[in-house]
Amino acid sequence: MSVLTGAGSTSGTDPDPDTGSPERSPSRWLRLVLPALLVVVWLAVGGIGGPVQGQLADVQSNDNAAFLPADAEATRAADAQLAFADERSVSAIAVFERAGGLTPDDLDLIGERVADVGALPGLADRVSPAIPATDGEAAQVVVAVPEELRDQLTEVVTELRSTLGTGLPDGLTVYVAGPAGLLGDLVTAFGGIDGLLLLVAGGVVALILVLVYRSPLLPLLVLSCALLALCLAVLVVYQLAAADVIALSGQTQGILFILVVGAATDYALLLVARYREELRRHASTWVAMRTAYRASIEPIVASAGTVALGLLCLLLSGLNSNRGLGPVAAIGIAAAVLAALTFLPAALLLTGRAAFWPFRPHVGSEADERSGLWNRVADTVARRPRAIWVGTALVLLAGAALVPQLRASGVAQSDFFVDKSAVESVRGQEVLGQHFPGGTGAPAVIIASADVEDRVVDAAAGVEGVSEVRRAADRVVDGRVELAAVLDAAPDSEEAVATVAQLREAVRAVPGADPLVGGITATQLDTQEAAERDLLVVIPAVLLVVFIVLALLLRALVAPLLLIATVVLSFAATLGVGAIVFNDLLELPGADPSVPLFAFVFLVALGVDYNIFLMSRVREEARRHGTREGVRRGLAVTGGVITSAGVVLAATFAALAVIPILFLLQIAVLVAFGVLLDTLVVRSLLVPALSSDIGRRIWWPSALGRGKH
Repeated sequence: MSVLTGAGSTSGTDPDPDTGSPERSPSRWLRLVLPALLVVVWLAVGGIGGPVQGQLADVQSNDNAAFLPADAEATRAADAQLAFADERSVSAIAVFERAGGLTPDDLDLIGERVADVGALPGLADRVSPAIPATDGEAAQVVVAVPEELRDQLTEVVTELRSTLGTGLPDGLTVYVAGPAGLLGDLVTAFGGIDGLLLLVAGGVVALILVLVYRSPLLPLLVLSCALLALCLAVLVVYQLAAADVIALSGQTQGILFILVVGAATDYALLLVARYREELRRHASTWVAMRTAYRASIEPIVASAGTVALGLLCLLLSGLNSNRGLGPVAAIGIAAAVLAALTFLPAALLLTGRAAFWPFRPHVGSEADERSGLWNRVADTVARRPRAIWVGTALVLLAGAALVPQLRASGVAQSDFFVDKSAVESVRGQEVLGQHFPGGTGAPAVIIASADVEDRVVDAAAGVEGVSEVRRAADRVVDGRVELAAVLDAAPDSEEAVATVAQLREAVRAVPGADPLVGGITATQLDTQEAAERDLLVVIPAVLLVVFIVLALLLRALVAPLLLIATVVLSFAATLGVGAIVFNDLLELPGADPSVPLFAFVFLVALGVDYNIFLMSRVREEARRHGTREGVRRGLAVTGGVITSAGVVLAATFAALAVIPILFLLQIAVLVAFGVLLDTLVVRSLLVPALSSDIGRRIWWPSALGRGKH
């Protein structure tokens, strides 16, 4: 039982170094049974939740149309289309190509392959004849994949490619593109996301933890805490997604995995650091843990609450995908903090000081945190606070000045992939554009009054970028007709999006038309507009939530305002640096409007995390030693653990870059860099220097701000 009580703790009491009064530990039986019971419960959660991780793909939805709100014009147009067709469908477009021209034998073989596709389950009477291009070098075949096969879209696209590509002679190639092909490739890109992300993120975190703790056992306990938290989060998310309570996409799943691992590790690092500090003051491991727990629970819960509430502000988003991320990520944070505050303390109590082997902390030993690098940094900040905060603020402002360089108005769906040359649907779309109007197979849909059909057709045909306008359905339903406007540009391109915006204006100008313009391109347009609107709604909500949490935690108004200002400045600098990286270093085509929104939510919430860890300790020290000395002591003692936490979180988010999706690559770069900037510059220099320069007034209007500190 020595690992539970510590040396010299046989009496069950342990004098408090501050007061000298004895602190009684519970019975040895309780000290063993309670931690063991908690560990067993969490292992059961892991045993149930582990296998469910591989089933999350079954409840994913990666279709943009499913993410739009019901009142979006593209959504209303899609609903109106049902009156002209028996069911919804998504088009796969196969394009055959031979340089120099298709031969008669090629056309005969294509006809055979079309017949083979028509014989596939669910695709009878859904395949068009081959449509030759005017240049004679290509032919296209349109396959309408029915709604009931959407859940098996990846398999359908794979089967189409296999069937159409069988036995083709040399020189004749085929690509399956169109909305179905693109969506199938997108789902494939997210395939195996759980195993790959966990392998990369877990490996990086394990390496960092070994370097930080120089112990073989402690990193294992911290990683176990993170993985068990993920198992709990997955269990809850899977059930909610299966019941259609939340929308889960591949990118949301990836962010969930990274967020849970990073957050759980951060909370664990904070608790372990305080526990190790208390082990040097208490002989009993139970008393040390109880003291560390009491000191850590408030900043950890406040930090988790800030992140979770900030993420829940995404419920105000106009996009179902963003609204889905909010509760999914909040569930992940809740699981992370629950594991860090239950499983980890139990595991540490069961292993005792042996968890830190071979560098076990002994009672009375000197803490490295009070004599190392961060002690010197704290002394430097204390000596020249004004020069340091002014200098760091100017550096951050220089980065923020680059924000206008960020191109975040939207990208083509084909640009969603980092390596487009490896994606068949993207290559196929390029071939289609070389031989056919780019929008062939995925035209813009116009639902309008039949009384002014001719005028609507003329107005639509007069829009630059529209190559053809025709009836899409022969019948008139409730006095309305369905028209198809074929665009010159590829339906997922920014040129097509601009054309649809002009198309909407043109047909709305026809008196009595009462038009709805939908289709793939209109869905992309509505998605971009909703994302731009979200920036104006979600960001103020996040700032308000963060301010309220900080004010309650710090019992002050000045400190929360200053902390938020520093984090926002850090975010702006991150965007500016990110713009240069994306434009000049990585040469990326641009960014979706959701990228700065997601980066803001994560960086503000997570950046405030480190300020919470620092300032809660500063406030604790300030009550005893005064604000300026409290800042110095707080920075010295928390510098190492917060830096370690920041490096871990940055590394876990950087792991998102292994998924070949542009959005996740950009989020990985922005959040990883932003977290490091917050950790190494804002929290280490700007905030403590500013706090020290302002002095006790930073705690206004609390009593601490009116004292003689």
